Amino acid sequence: MNRKLSEKWIKASIAGTIWAASEIVLGSFLHNLKVPFSGNVLTAIGIIILISISYIWKEKGLFWRAGLVCAIMKTMSPSAVIFGPMIAIFAEGVLLEISSLLLGRTIIGYCTGAMLAMSWNLFHKIISYIIYYGSNIIDVYANLLKMAQKQLNIETDIVWMPIIILLIVYALFGLFAAFIGISVGRKMLRQPPETKKILKNEIQADLKRNTGQFNYSVIWLFLNIALIISSFILLNATKWFVWAPAILIMTLIWSLRYRRALRQLLKPKFWVIFILITLVTAFVFSAAGEGDFWRNGLLTGISMNFRAVVIIMGFSALGTELYNPVVRNFFSSTAFRNLPLAVELSVESLPDFVAAIPDFKSFTKNPISVFYQVISHAETRFNEIRGRQRSVFLVTGDKAQGKTTFTKKVVELLKKNDVPVSGFLAERVMDNEETTGYNLVNAESGESEPFLRASSEEGRKKIGKFIIIPEGLAFGKKILHKKLKGKTIIVVDEVGALELRDEGWAENINMLLEKSDNHLILVVRNDFVINVNEKWNFNNPIQFNITGYTPEQAGEIILNRIRQNQVSI
Repeated sequence: MNRKLSEKWIKASIAGTIWAASEIVLGSFLHNLKVPFSGNVLTAIGIIILISISYIWKEKGLFWRAGLVCAIMKTMSPSAVIFGPMIAIFAEGVLLEISSLLLGRTIIGYCTGAMLAMSWNLFHKIISYIIYYGSNIIDVYANLLKMAQKQLNIETDIVWMPIIILLIVYALFGLFAAFIGISVGRKMLRQPPETKKILKNEIQADLKRNTGQFNYSVIWLFLNIALIISSFILLNATKWFVWAPAILIMTLIWSLRYRRALRQLLKPKFWVIFILITLVTAFVFSAAGEGDFWRNGLLTGISMNFRAVVIIMGFSALGTELYNPVVRNFFSSTAFRNLPLAVELSVESLPDFVAAIPDFKSFTKNPISVFYQVISHAETRFNEIRGRQRSVFLVTGDKAQGKTTFTKKVVELLKKNDVPVSGFLAERVMDNEETTGYNLVNAESGESEPFLRASSEEGRKKIGKFIIIPEGLAFGKKILHKKLKGKTIIVVDEVGALELRDEGWAENINMLLEKSDNHLILVVRNDFVINVNEKWNFNNPIQFNITGYTPEQAGEIILNRIRQNQVSI
């Protein structure tokens, strides 16, 4: 069974794909406007994203991982030259990481890392020129400056002066980006974003998609890659009357095969942004000159939106095909084990990031607010992904109807499929045909301990007619409290009146929900289902009423759900 993607890699994927979105979408805009130092602007955006996001995500190694994800995503860029920018992006993440490790995640650490990351652009350009033109370019540069030195009657050697001046400018630009990132990060701490819940129908749709009902195809995977690259080539190399109908045809093809991709374009917000980008771009171009500038601006704005459509739908199509078990098994054994999730996250992150770009008036007046919105989306996205990482299963039924027997058979089925299980079952103790108590049975080892016994004894904590045996309660708490890393499923039988009063296993369930990503199987009597859902805010648990499912059916659904969340890394 594939390993589960760690939270660190999930966070790095989110940060990296937001950074990549800026490279792909904003990079095109800045290139069309011929903005000077556009590479530095994109680097500054990456620095701001990484620094601000580090205020809420403290994991070490986040920066270089995000740089790696962004560099991988850069392969989808329409630019003919991608390896240089890929190396630069990864180097920027590494430099920021090294600085934060040596100097800590402090103002000094962030500022130093940002200046190093930004300055890398200068060294990267110098190295690129040397690679392109050979070492002779150094002699040409030195001789030109010596000629200038003689003409201006300057006695001091000025060979290094232009590089030093540029280096200072780059470093100051990096320092400016660092301060914006720090300001955004501090705002995140003062004003945490509201996180959104995953809608139940979206979860069910994803579950349906990933349990074998979609007709996956490796051919379609490569065809989608070819369509995306072809779209970018058409956008860059042909007139609008060529690329517009071609991309519309591609969009129609994707819409017919991938309904999930189409949902992205059916959102009103996308079309509002489409119009805004087009009008703003047309206005910027018209303000820059006369004649056909308005027409050129309009076409540029439309082409940018078509590019966004290609990325949104194309990446969504790729993300769907990457769920192909054949593809996921392949990636799990390669160095690019994070690529499938990175592509999937890119699809989700891009629309909101694009929404933050077009309002240039707001951006220039309050860039902190714009980046705050972007990072807020990252936090929301992480909670969604983390929610998908863990599922809650409820086994429900009436009193004495057989919930524990049902759950025991499910556990046996999971074990047969090599799913690590921990937790406990509450097995009934019978005397003739009368229930005299319950024993807790360790779901992993089979070890048993008395938990409830029928008694009229006063002064002991009771549930109905049964007294709670302290040793049994401690036994259950110990099972749920010990390190459960590596255990895929945790079983708690049963959750009811005690837990609703914050007694029994309530504290342990709280800890499992807050500090672990284990899947949970909770056995709950019908009378308590609504209250249990409300207490722990289970927005979309998968519920098995034992009158409507067999243990085999429930076990198969749980296995499919687990496999869905075993992200290849």
